[in-house]
Amino acid sequence: MEFISVQEALNKKKGKVAIRGWVYRERKLKDKVFLVIRDSSNVIQCIVNSNNTKWNDANKLLIESSVEIFGDIYKDKRAPTGYEIKVEKLNVVHFAEKFPITEDQSQEFLLDKRHLWIRSRKLTAVMKVRSTVFRAIDDFFFKQGYYEMPPPIFTPAGSEGGGPTLFEVKYFNDKAYLTQSWQLYAEASIFSLEKIFCISPCFRAERSKTSRHLAEFWMAEVETAWQDLDGLTKQAEELVSFIVQEVIKNNSGDLKILGQDIEKLKKIKVPFPRLTYTEVLKMLKKDGIKIPWGKDLRTVEEDKIMEHFDKPLIVTHYPKDIMAFYKPKDPKNPKVALCFDMLALEGYGEIIGGSERDLSIEEMKKFLKKKSDNTKNYEWYFDTRKYGSIPHSGFGLGVERVVSWLCKLDNIKDAIPFPRTMLRFKP
Repeated sequence: MEFISVQEALNKKKGKVAIRGWVYRERKLKDKVFLVIRDSSNVIQCIVNSNNTKWNDANKLLIESSVEIFGDIYKDKRAPTGYEIKVEKLNVVHFAEKFPITEDQSQEFLLDKRHLWIRSRKLTAVMKVRSTVFRAIDDFFFKQGYYEMPPPIFTPAGSEGGGPTLFEVKYFNDKAYLTQSWQLYAEASIFSLEKIFCISPCFRAERSKTSRHLAEFWMAEVETAWQDLDGLTKQAEELVSFIVQEVIKNNSGDLKILGQDIEKLKKIKVPFPRLTYTEVLKMLKKDGIKIPWGKDLRTVEEDKIMEHFDKPLIVTHYPKDIMAFYKPKDPKNPKVALCFDMLALEGYGEIIGGSERDLSIEEMKKFLKKKSDNTKNYEWYFDTRKYGSIPHSGFGLGVERVVSWLCKLDNIKDAIPFPRTMLRFKP
């Protein structure tokens, strides 16, 4: 018989089936062995009776042994997924050793054994959602006529104005940095392609041990010619809404495994609420939290403000002095920048940051000097403002932050296959 996936066998519901996979759970009785077999699609219970020719092999199976199974599938409400297979033929591909991961293991141990823990149903479900998020981003931008343009990973300077968050690397006889963002190169490229996006790894040497930070992460970035802040925020909310609905459509089973409330996610449709930074401070004050104007919002304040909403919140017009050098002043109020962040629900914080781009070379140089950054590193970037400069804007979406939110994860480390943090770069 031709092998089919576990899910295909479950869909078949009755008759002869042939599946292959790994032992997820095993329970041995005097006259039968219960095996829960997993593959990438699902799990199913299989029963090997004592009169089976491979009875001895069945009794030697440990968790993660790989097997091929032939038998009859039938309905049984007691089984984990409602059906089980009465095994006629069992072929052991590999007898596994005793699996080192058992219940109630610490987070650090699971990270040490990530190469094995990635087999878990939880991480399998997360990685499926992650895959859908990547595909949804591609689909969204391609449907809007965007071109995908991968960025360089080695850069001569930081995109956020330099500083201690840059990873310095030896580059032959010189030094370079791992990219913090694709943005500056994207701004150069919109003069030819006009509408571009990418999904690529980014690196930030932030000395943070929180559950929200990674040293290596993936960001979906977009840059668009002739676009203002209003058009940018509309595009951002449409993208997030599209991602969420695609995940619901393709990963409802995975979301259930992860304990996510799908009905809540169904509400994530445009339009999203909007507040200025100043309006957020006023709302927080009513909640008993006083923030001096000009101070950036911390996690605790972002979490508090999101208690008022059932959709992501778009916060615009942050103070210019705490923004990156390329974010322009608002002509109507030079104390604030033409920028925005999007905050996710339930304490997952900022998932998107974006802005219009400053067109004034002098303003950007003035800001960089104020922050003690070397303007010579950006001369190539300033060239883009000398030859047919135009209004343009863009944003970056943190893929792992979106995955964390959608999968209801306690720690962003579980949103990426092999996390890299301040304390970890192995396995």
